[in-house]
Amino acid sequence: MIGVPRVIGKLRRPGRVLLIVSLFAGVCKAVPREAKRRPAPGVILRLTLGFPPGLTVPLPDVAVAPMLFAMTTMKAVRIHQYGGPEVLTYEDAPKPEPAAGEALILVHATSVNPIDWKVRAGYLQAHIPFKLPLILGWDVSGVVEALGTGVSGVAVGDEVYSRPDVSRDGAYAEYISVPAPLLARKPRSLDHLRAAAVPLAGLTAFQMLFDPSALALANGQTVLIHGAAGGVGTFAVQLAHGRGARVIATGSAKNESFLRELGADEFVDYNTQRFEDRVRDVDAVLDTVGGDTLDRSWGVIKRGGVLGSIAGQPSAEIAVKHGVRGYFAMTQTRTADLDELGRLIDAGQLRPIVGEVLPLSEARRAHEISQTGHARGKLVLRVVG
Repeated sequence: MIGVPRVIGKLRRPGRVLLIVSLFAGVCKAVPREAKRRPAPGVILRLTLGFPPGLTVPLPDVAVAPMLFAMTTMKAVRIHQYGGPEVLTYEDAPKPEPAAGEALILVHATSVNPIDWKVRAGYLQAHIPFKLPLILGWDVSGVVEALGTGVSGVAVGDEVYSRPDVSRDGAYAEYISVPAPLLARKPRSLDHLRAAAVPLAGLTAFQMLFDPSALALANGQTVLIHGAAGGVGTFAVQLAHGRGARVIATGSAKNESFLRELGADEFVDYNTQRFEDRVRDVDAVLDTVGGDTLDRSWGVIKRGGVLGSIAGQPSAEIAVKHGVRGYFAMTQTRTADLDELGRLIDAGQLRPIVGEVLPLSEARRAHEISQTGHARGKLVLRVVG
């Protein structure tokens, strides 16, 4: 009796000899066979069992589905409970399979956003029904490796980027399955590390500045951007400047020349100056800080203007009192917006600012840096490569 084959290698592409199988009686080699009928998905293999020299026993041709030999686990960073950075665990996790309408992405890079550590700390569990253990990370840049049924618009091998659904497992992992309509082509001029810095922060800045329901910023208007050297802020400064707005940026003194280079017309050092003493009658405020900064911003906006925040819910009562409108960011993954960001990037009119790149295994350190609130640009996690 020969017994059941045991996989000790893996088949990467149909038709390539990359599979070695051992049997109880010896060693079996997988050899591609030209065949008129080829099941899909899969590959026809002719298995021959190696015995002592001169003796070869042919086995029946076998149709082998790639799934049989695929990895069933992957490396990922997960949380099994809410808490500080110490609850982030780098470990083996089940590899996802693409459902109907989804694409399986081999993750080359992801990035760290404030929502990551807020979810980790349990701040959002009352609003989003997370299921633990949970993989964090809702930025991804990678390559399509497999497709579920009914997918159109993307193909295996495409380089894509996205801001995945926050209610599902994220991209602190070697693989993520993403609904195909949420995927956009990665900007051609960016590698995966820089592309991973774009989706969530870029979409947030773009939609906050230009959506009619948000700031609706127009050419010639003035916008005050708080936390301008951060992930969202660096995109917002460039986008507002590119639209022809006058940009006032707040930040620490060490970032003044950097922010002016990105397009800031005026700069306020929040450590030595109170912005309300220098700024008057702006058309809009984009707040990425919250708290006292948000509260002090009402008085610098002209009547009919708008205060938009990603860090706190503006009070409707106070907005009415000042004759302005308040808006809280609700970022959406629109491929049209991702495509526009990519177009601006490839045209040299926008660039992601990557402050630091760390390996996925150092996600704890990345969270510690992010939580200081003083990181310049984006923190990126290298996953593959």
